[in-house]
Parts: sequence; C-alpha cells; structure tokens
Amino acid sequence: MAFTLKHTDPGSKARAGVLQTAHGEIRTPIFMPVGTAGTVKGVHQRELRNDVDPDVILGNTYHLFLRPGTEILEAAGGLHPFMGWDRPILTDSGGYQVYSLSGTRKIKEEGVKFQSHIDGSRHLFTPERVMELQRSIGADIIMAFDECTPYPCDYRYAKRSMDMTHRWLDRCMAHLEEAPPLYGFDQLFFPIVQGSVYKDLRKASAEYIANAGAPGNAIGGLSVGEPAEELYGMAEVVCDILPAEKPRYLMGVGTPANLLECIALGVDMFDCVMPTRNARNGMLFTSEGTINIKNKKWEADFSPLDPMGHTFVDTEYTRAYLRHLFAANEYLGKQIATLHNLGFYLWLVREARRRILDGTFAGWKSEMVQKLDKRL
Repeated sequence: MAFTLKHTDPGSKARAGVLQTAHGEIRTPIFMPVGTAGTVKGVHQRELRNDVDPDVILGNTYHLFLRPGTEILEAAGGLHPFMGWDRPILTDSGGYQVYSLSGTRKIKEEGVKFQSHIDGSRHLFTPERVMELQRSIGADIIMAFDECTPYPCDYRYAKRSMDMTHRWLDRCMAHLEEAPPLYGFDQLFFPIVQGSVYKDLRKASAEYIANAGAPGNAIGGLSVGEPAEELYGMAEVVCDILPAEKPRYLMGVGTPANLLECIALGVDMFDCVMPTRNARNGMLFTSEGTINIKNKKWEADFSPLDPMGHTFVDTEYTRAYLRHLFAANEYLGKQIATLHNLGFYLWLVREARRRILDGTFAGWKSEMVQKLDKRL
C-alpha cells in the first residue's frame, strides 16, 4: 500500500495519513504549491524547501510539454534534477489547461487538438500521448487525461463528457501497462472523477473511478465558478464513495476556508494558484483574515507582517515596508507576499493534521473558518 491512514477525526470525516512516493513521504492533509512550468513563481527552490517546506509540489504537463519540451527533460533525467527538487512532484495532465483554451481547441473521441498559447502551433493530446509525456517528465504522481467541463454546464453535455473521460481513463491505464517509467522509480497514477454539479453523475463517476483500483483518486471539474455550496456538496458525495484506503485529491481548490471545509469532508490533497497569484496582487492570507497590503491603512503600520511567523519574511519585514514595495512596483514585494502566503497555507494544513491526530479538528475548524473569511 502506498497510503497509510493514521487517524480519522471523531467530529468530522477529516483524515490524517501518509502517502509513500519514490521521492519521499507526503503527510496528509497537504497543500501542493503550484509550480506550473517547473517553478513556483518568484520562489527559489532553497526557500521553497527550507522555509515553505512542502512535502510535494505540482507541475503541469501542458506547459512543460511546450517549454522546455520532453527532449530537454529526458536529457536532464526528468523534472526533478532539471529543476533541482528532490521531493515528490505531481503533474496535472493538462486537461484543465485544454479546457481553458476554449477558443482554440477541438475535443473529439481521439483526443484534443489545440493551439499553443505561446506561438499558435497546433498539437494533439490523446490519453496515450499524455501518459507518455508524464513518463518523460517523471513526476511521482501522474494524472489521467480528462475533460474538465465548464460551469454552468448542460446535463447532457456533462454526461457525454464524463463518459468520454471514463473511456479515456481506460486508454490511459492500458497505455501505462505498455510504457514503463523511464527513470527507475514507480509513478503513482490517479484517475479523475467528473460529472459537473449533478449528483447522479458524480456518483456514477466516483464508482467508475473507484473500480479502476488506482493508488489514489482525484476529484476534478470543481472550482470553475460554481457556488461554494455546490463545491462542498459534490466533494461530499464523491468522498463518501471513493475508497477510504486511497488518498483523495481535490484539484484546483482553493481558499483557506475551502481547504478546511473540504478536509472535514474527507479530502486529503489540494492545489491552487490562489496563494501565489493573489500574493502578486497584494493579498495576504492570515489566521485572522485577509489583508490587502496595497491599502493606505498599512502605510505606517510597522508591526510584523504576521506575528505568527510561518516563514522568515513574516517577522523580518513590516506591513508598512511591504506596502511600500507594492507602491513602488518592486519585485521583492511580490516575492515576500508569495513566501508568506505559501507558508500560511502549509501551516494551515499542518495544523489541521495535528488537530485531526489529537481529536480537536472539528471545533478548531469551525472557529478558523469564521476568521479566515474576514477582511482586515
């Protein structure tokens, strides 16, 4: 077994576990910083390792395929040595990126034809091709190729898309049997549940994915504009069906409050660009609420960025200084904010894990969610 379930919270469905991979163990629940193109934007790998300290980061097949390309990655020995990262990596298959290229792609049973957002060149992603690409990248966890439906989405389209995602899953698994890993270690394969916000489709997809018998399972097609209540409702439906002895990964989610609510439903793994993207726009997440550091109210606030001190930037820099950096459009401001947000997200899931293990998660979660949604 790659996954060991250590404890379940008595007041919720929250779980604490350990997922073993070729490049180390992942303690769940976990948040994965997004390193789309082989970099978490604005953060050195040394800072990522020593200060943020995530167990796993995420890369993206679509972006890495376009740049630097699999020829370079294979020559380097895979993404780990190429980017200088010796901990686990998960690669998203590119299904979401293809979804976001709605004006320049065509989806058929064979796969997806699309144009590069970089130079307009045309490419074809099939389930088989995407498996080959993820073999070349060499991530520890690789994802099935799926179609991510938009929100809102017509029921008939959602069902057709889900059925095709299931057929693509079968093709992915068949191809992996014929294409062994390239770098001498096993890659864990996760299929993806789809079905939009339709309960019967989500149930059917979760059952199909559960029966695939993969080392872990993912929930896709959420956090695409649906209300939070729909997100939680679909996550709960799926988590109640996916096997308890396998890790559950909710893709692309979300706010700090989203993470805690979904951990309470039984989700183990998360990724989202929000902590890094919002940081570059001056939004800081803290345990007391969110801060827009660009606001004038912080101009003469010489208190630490965050007294809790999740990373070194929280106590070495003041709110006034960070506001000045944003006002002056200095790159350092975005870097400081990014390190802070990533540090906070990792603290949040680690504290959630600690609370699950000692049986106090449910009460702590309720208190934290109230604070996290405040604007300071």
